[in-house]
Parts: sequence; structure tokens; C-alpha cells
Amino acid sequence: MIKSILFALILIGAVLFFLYSLRNFISYIKLGKPENRLNNIKQRIINTLNIAFLQTKLFRSKLAGFLHFCIYWGFLTLSLVILESIFEGFIPNFSFHFIGRLYSVLTLTQDFFGTLVFAVVIFSLARRFIATPKRLQVDAAARNDAVLILIMILFIMVTMFGTNAERILLGNSHGFRPVSSFIAGIIGGSGSHLMFEINWWGHMLIVLGFLNYLPYSKHFHVLSSVPNTFLSNFKIDRKNTLKPINFEDETLEQYGAKDIEDLSWKQLLDGYTCTECGRCTEVCPANSTGKLLNPKKIVKQVRKRTTAKGPLVLAKTDKHPELDKTLVHDYITQEELWACTTCAACVEECPVMIDHVTTIVEMRRNLTMMESAFPPELNTVFKNLENNESPWAFPPEQRNDWIDEFTEEMTKDGKDLNMKKMSNAGTAENLDVLFWVGCAGAFDSRYKNVTKSFAKIMNTAGVTFGVLGSEEKCNGDTARRLGNEFLAQQFIQQNVETFKRYNIKKVVTACPHCLHALKNEYSQFGVELEVTHHTEFISKLISEGKIKPEKKAETKYTYHDSCYLGRYNNIYDSPRSSLLTVPGLEIVEMNRSKDKGFCCGAGGGRMFMEENEGKRVNIERTEEALSTGAATIASACPFCMTMLTDGIKEKEKTEEVKIKDVAEIIAESL
Repeated sequence: MIKSILFALILIGAVLFFLYSLRNFISYIKLGKPENRLNNIKQRIINTLNIAFLQTKLFRSKLAGFLHFCIYWGFLTLSLVILESIFEGFIPNFSFHFIGRLYSVLTLTQDFFGTLVFAVVIFSLARRFIATPKRLQVDAAARNDAVLILIMILFIMVTMFGTNAERILLGNSHGFRPVSSFIAGIIGGSGSHLMFEINWWGHMLIVLGFLNYLPYSKHFHVLSSVPNTFLSNFKIDRKNTLKPINFEDETLEQYGAKDIEDLSWKQLLDGYTCTECGRCTEVCPANSTGKLLNPKKIVKQVRKRTTAKGPLVLAKTDKHPELDKTLVHDYITQEELWACTTCAACVEECPVMIDHVTTIVEMRRNLTMMESAFPPELNTVFKNLENNESPWAFPPEQRNDWIDEFTEEMTKDGKDLNMKKMSNAGTAENLDVLFWVGCAGAFDSRYKNVTKSFAKIMNTAGVTFGVLGSEEKCNGDTARRLGNEFLAQQFIQQNVETFKRYNIKKVVTACPHCLHALKNEYSQFGVELEVTHHTEFISKLISEGKIKPEKKAETKYTYHDSCYLGRYNNIYDSPRSSLLTVPGLEIVEMNRSKDKGFCCGAGGGRMFMEENEGKRVNIERTEEALSTGAATIASACPFCMTMLTDGIKEKEKTEEVKIKDVAEIIAESL
């Protein structure tokens, strides 16, 4: 009776304190801006089953994935042991043996997973001190937190087996428990009621302590990862899109995020869900090349700031040193934010569906539009965008130059021209597709050859296509990722009007940044477009037999995946399948390829910024490409081509190695 009363008091106290901590956590999260994350419930459930329960993303790292899977499912399976022990606190010798033979299956499973968890925890503890992977090399406080959690899990297993072994020796055990029986055999004797109680109380106190420690530990993800996965927009909304700012809303006083109240509640939940596993940091191109940016730290600082400021806001405290601080500057420096290439490798790797990139861009918006605190070289970029409708200092009229050059080349070769300027065509109804050239495709002397190569391919295939020429504006991607949402929306709205005026529905482009903006973000501004990347278009033309590469390739190739083509739009196969139709062409993959591909360093506006810290990202990628021994590096993005070309020049390999777009390679083989 005394045991039951004492246990009831401890259990009630533990549950009440946990609920108190949970209430505080929810109240902190609610400080963020509202956001609807309850659409498409069916897909959200599927995501949760695949990612949270089957832990599919964790297995991108096989060893770590296996270890975590064992601990996670071990805990889920052993939760019935905990429930059984709770009932036993009120009913002596209680068990679920009344379910019959199924109980033996249950006890066998518990013994198996208990042993597995014990072994995995021992191994995980060793990894924290011996041969520790770089991503797990953290500060002492973070390491101690992880070690404490692992030790608590270890002793939960030890006390569970101790309780079961004593129960067997005392003759009160049911079911089939081979491991517990083996331990009981080692202990020997007729059992001890005192040792049973010590193990039982130890087991319950550690479990309840573990539960109440979680909300104050980075291991809160044990509780938050499932809801965070359910509430993520994976396969719900268009991938990696930014939400527009409503500049017509006169009540808005803050653009972008300066502090936690400017982020959404989901972004604050991301902060509390971070496991600090370091997978994001391990794949970050900026961090890998010695920059200040650490995606893990960004998310961790959001949590740290929320925990520090949240109680003060809720208590309506007027004066406190913490209230004079802000998330941007005091917790996260602008140098970290400007180092991001928005490659989304961090998002791809995160096992609990945290969106680092959107949070970073929100803070960039504050720096750009509220503080004008951006790298000095961006002054030129923004000025060019305002005056020339592109990031470069070329007048808009020069967008027509490649059209005139291509027309002249086709006429000289005596070929019919299937290209029409929209200003002459008047409508897109009689065209197969609009070719959106992009700023680089129109102005960059090197990439203009790609533009003409793709136009040649379409012309050869009998595709009737339109071009906008000087009516085409920058798609707005560069300005958006640099935080200048106001400037970006000006271009977007003008382009949307042009699409509507000519009734344009189908678009093809050779620029992944244009692809992503037009395909995934322009729908936010009133136009739905069917947008195809030129590698997809070429692959389709080949499969339909409209073009056939015939000239043999004499060299070995490697293919560089553009982040905005691959991770942003899941286009990995069409560039490769097109290349492999060229007779004799062999592709040698880089170590980091497809969804694990390494960024060229140009995304997120980094194309127009200097790298003054650490190693240049494009050099890192160029060296990886050169290590394949390929004589040609194939790409499918103007930014990637520029960065890799610069890398080849710096490595003094311009004579031995060439950089070519997929369109150029196919056009040369026709």
C-alpha cells in the first residue's frame, strides 16, 4: 500500500511537471507567425510513416541510420514494458500474460530489442570518445548532454533486465525471456525481493526522469520529430519555394526575420526538433570549405533564442538585457547568413525535416530590405537589376543579339527557321513551346553558345518555339534569394503580365534557376506554367526519335548535378540518359553525385559575391571533377558552367579538360 501511494505521488508529480514543460514549449512556439500546415492530411500521414517511423532519411548514412533505427524501434517496442511496470506499481506482479501465447512473442521481442539497444548504446557511447565522426565533434555541453541521454537509456535497459531476472528467480515471470533467463542463471539463487524493488524503482525513476529531461535537452526531438515531420511540406507544396511578402499590407512593419516573432511557428518548432546530428553541417558546401556558416548552429540558435526570450515575452517583462538582443546579429551573424548558397543539401539530409534554407532567406530579407546590410558587391547587382533588368550591366536590347546571330547562322546554312519572336507571333497558341532564355543565356558570351545549341536541337527536331527577346526580364530568383523580395516581385509581376498577354502555357529553359522560379514560384503570383528543363526536353526528343545523336564521343565524361535542377526539382536522370545516347560516351560519376551532389558555389546569389574566407567552393567541386579523370565535365546550368570554368582555369587545366553543357554535347553529335 505504501509503495502504491508513494509511486502514485511520484508518477503524478512527474506527469504534471512534464505537462507544465510541454505547455511552456507550446507557448514559446506560438510566438511565431501563424502558418497553415494541416492541408493534404493523407500525404502528411504517408510522410510521417516513411520518414519518422521507418526513418528512411536516416539510412542515407547506413551505419548511423542502423544505430538510430535500433534505438528508436527498441524504445517503441519496450514502451509496453514501461506500461507494464507502471501498472505493477499499483498491482503487485501485474503483467499482460492474460493475452495468451501472444505474450511470449511480446516478451521475446522485448528481450531481443533490449539487448540490441544495450549494444548500440555502448557502441554509440564509444563513438562519442573514440574515432568520433567530425559531425559529432561538438562542444563539451552538447557532448555531455548526448552522453547523459545515452547513459540514461543504458540504465533503463540494465534495470529492465535486472527486474526481469529477479522476477524469474522469484517465480513470478511469464512468457519467454531467453536473455533475462540467461542473466538470472548468472545471478543464481532463489531471487531477492530487495533487488527486485531496487531494479523496479530504478527503472521507473530513470524513465520518469528521462521523460522530464527531454524538454530541456536537444533530445526533445524524441517527442517533436514525429509532429515536425507530419507538419513539414515535403511532397505537399512545391519543393523549396519561398513565401511571398504582401507589400500591399500596410500593417506590415517588418520585412523578413529579425527575431523569433518574425519567423513562423513551424520554423521555431524546427529549432526544437534539431537533433544536432550534424548531417546538415557535413554536407554544407560553405562549412566544408571553411566558412562561418553552420546550418546546425543556425537552427540551434533559433531554439536558444526562443528559450531565452520566450519566457520574458510571455511574462510581459519590460526590461531585461535579453530583450535588447535580436536573433540576427546577437545570435546569428550576417557573415554566416551571406555564406549560404541555398543548395538545400542540408534540407535533403535532415532526418527530421528541418528547412534551414527558408529560415536563412527570411533573415536575409531583414538584412537587405530593413537594414541594407549586405556585402558591398551586391550594390552593383541590385543597381544592374533595377536599371538593366538583369544582374549584369548589359542593356535589355542585347537580349535580341543571340536571336539575330542564330537567325543568320540558320539562313547561311540554308535551313528553315522554326523560331518566332513573340512580338511577331502575337500569341503562343500556334507554338509548341516558349524558349525562356534567361539572363545568362542571352548575355554571357560562353553560355550564348548553349542557347544557340539548344535552339539548333529544337529546330532540327521540327519544334516550333517562341522567344521573347528584350521583353524577357530577369526571373527574380537572384533578388529573392538575396533577400530583396520587393525587387524580385517587380520582375515577377512584369513577366506574369507578359505570359498572360501572349497566352503562354508551356515553357522550356536551360537555366535551373529560371526553371525553379517559373515552375514552382510563379504560381504564387497568378500564372500556372508547364515548365521543362532543356535536358528533359532533349531526352524526350531523343526518345521520340525526333533527333538522334550519331557522332561518336572520343573522351570520358563526368556530369555535375546542379542543385536547383537536382535537389530542387528532382531532375537527375534526363541529363544522363541524353548523354548516354551519344555513341561511345561513358559517364564517370563523382563521389558526390545526384541528390548527394556538391554545390558549385553560385546559388543564393553567391555567383555575384566574393569568397574571402576559406577555400573557394567551386575549387572544391572542380578538384572532385578532375579526380574522375574525365576529359569533359558536362553541366546543365549557366551558373555551374561559369564556376567550373573558373575552377578549371585556376587549376590550369584548360587544355586538358573542357566544360560543356548537355545541349552542346548533343548538338555536336547530331
